[in-house]
Amino acid sequence: MKALEKWHKAVAERDINFLDEILADDIVFHSPVVWSPQKGKDIAKMYLTAAMYVIANDNFSYVNELASENRACLEFTTKIGEFTINGVDLITFNDDGKIVEFKVMVRPYKGMVAMKEKMLGLLNF
Repeated sequence: MKALEKWHKAVAERDINFLDEILADDIVFHSPVVWSPQKGKDIAKMYLTAAMYVIANDNFSYVNELASENRACLEFTTKIGEFTINGVDLITFNDDGKIVEFKVMVRPYKGMVAMKEKMLGLLNF
């Protein structure tokens, strides 16, 4: 799956410019801390850019992967402050290789709160 390979490369290089290329205009983003789906490329890019700085830090790694033709489940670990975080990215690609849905789940709760606080500082909410 070429689109998934591109995603891995972008994360490894922390290439936020690549998001313009790989995100579909009508993407739906599901945050672990926002109850409603976030719709549209601009908002998804905002969240994923913040995640590239906060979650995809020097401690980040994908540790497991399940993938089919248009879907991927990527388990990751990272560390934010004193918390080791375990999470999952659920990604759906369209036939053009663009991401149309991105869902993030994170545990434990205290780690998610630490992640949220760091991301809010970048998002200026």
